[in-house]
Amino acid sequence: MNLAHTLETVKAYGLLQSSGFIDLKNPGETLRTLKDSKTYIPQATLIMHSARIAPDAQGLVDERGELSYRELDEQSTKIANGLRKAGLTEGTVIGILARDHRGLILSMAAAGKLGVKIALMNTGFAKPQFAEVCEREKVAAVLHDSEFLGLLDALPADMPRFLTWVDEGTELPEGAKSLDDLIAENGLDELPVPSKPGGFIILTSGTTGLPKGAPREKASPLATAQFLDRMPFRKRATMVIVSPIFHSTGLGTWLVATGLTNKIVMRRRFDAEATLKMVSDHKADMLVAVPTMLHRMVELPEEIRAKYDTSSLKGIVLAGSALSPELSIRAAEVFGPVVHNLYGSTEVAIATVAQPHELAKAPGTVGRPPLTCDVRLYDDNDKRVDAKDVTARIFVRSGAPFEGYTDGRHKQIIDGYMSSGDVGHFTEDGLLMVDGRDDDMIVSGGENVFPQEVENLLLEREDIFDAAVVGVDDVEFGKRLRAFVVPEPGHTPTEDEIKAHVKENLARYKVPREVVFLEDLPRNPTGKLLRRVLVEYEV
Repeated sequence: MNLAHTLETVKAYGLLQSSGFIDLKNPGETLRTLKDSKTYIPQATLIMHSARIAPDAQGLVDERGELSYRELDEQSTKIANGLRKAGLTEGTVIGILARDHRGLILSMAAAGKLGVKIALMNTGFAKPQFAEVCEREKVAAVLHDSEFLGLLDALPADMPRFLTWVDEGTELPEGAKSLDDLIAENGLDELPVPSKPGGFIILTSGTTGLPKGAPREKASPLATAQFLDRMPFRKRATMVIVSPIFHSTGLGTWLVATGLTNKIVMRRRFDAEATLKMVSDHKADMLVAVPTMLHRMVELPEEIRAKYDTSSLKGIVLAGSALSPELSIRAAEVFGPVVHNLYGSTEVAIATVAQPHELAKAPGTVGRPPLTCDVRLYDDNDKRVDAKDVTARIFVRSGAPFEGYTDGRHKQIIDGYMSSGDVGHFTEDGLLMVDGRDDDMIVSGGENVFPQEVENLLLEREDIFDAAVVGVDDVEFGKRLRAFVVPEPGHTPTEDEIKAHVKENLARYKVPREVVFLEDLPRNPTGKLLRRVLVEYEV
């Protein structure tokens, strides 16, 4: 580690102290938590920590009510004892297929206490995907919501399974057991301390095929500093999370908030008005969402938004998909200067964060790297690009390094910097702009087109709610641009109007040859556009 990296690390630990994440006035608790982190995954370590320092503080609120940190700790221990009796021991892999609610949180903490490995499953899986991922990750048991009972038909009938949430009126299989059953049947017997953290697997978004598994054996304290550095986390605050917790952003923000003994409010399914109500009712300090969710909130009629007081918000943290310049501006108009745009991935963790004043200067920017992170650009010949306003491949150095996919593959690394898979450029002010995915580039008639530029232009129109641009096979040009447009309710833009708008603002070769109107665009639960679905769309 060079001197600059050493100084960054010292600053990071200073930030952990000043934010209240570690308390040097309570060295015994700090040392105990550090010791726990060497044998438990953070999902268990941080709940146990907050249960010791603030047992009666509200830790979680969902549709079933509230749980204190003491209750989260005790109930997860009872569940762990029940799972242990069912034969789940250190080294086992369990799949968790659950929406955002107490069942997901308790399952992760219980697994962590046992030293078993967690595979966090995507709630948008189809049955073949689910079965294939379970086989690849060697899943030996499944904890799941009742709505996903049908997916489990693809798994061996004798595989242990437990219900994390049961919808009212659901007919359960004979002998089915829920987490509530495990809590009722088991006590707080002391569990054997794992020899090492069981680890957890976060799946990539799978926008280009079967999601890959990105394992993390443990989480570095430096990863926490990356969240604290450029985002307004506070101790004993209130956070509303509507971003899926099975994915990196939701999980990362929940972990940091748990370590700060926040009250964390969540809901199983996103609803724009219900989210505003949660913020208002709980006077939330922070909201964690994906851009498509924020889009639906700002598009609510003004009279509906006016019913809810969101002035308590000090930060809206967005990640998971691109924040368009138009949405960046609109969100600031509706909520004030509180939007923070987080850029990263399952593999590189956090790369950069844009703060409100940076988004005001360069709408849509992803900002600058936080402590312990750095970003470089490299060209197609792996040569570093230092020039401003030159698009090149984005590479990230992070304090939370990726350990390689579970199938043995890895991301390209140059000089210790890992590929994010995106391309972008730096502005004259040093702000990073992401221009699109490296593999999204469309070569049409010999010209390179990144669809995000065309999409952002279309989204500026008042009559367009959502838009996507893909390349489809063309005999003459190799690829031709096809735009998919979701009109704003009550508006009927025409194909000719849309083409003319692009022609007036961008180069001729960036004008879509076709425009297809849809009621909605295909997106995964983290808001990422499923471009392959649109490429295969039959017109």
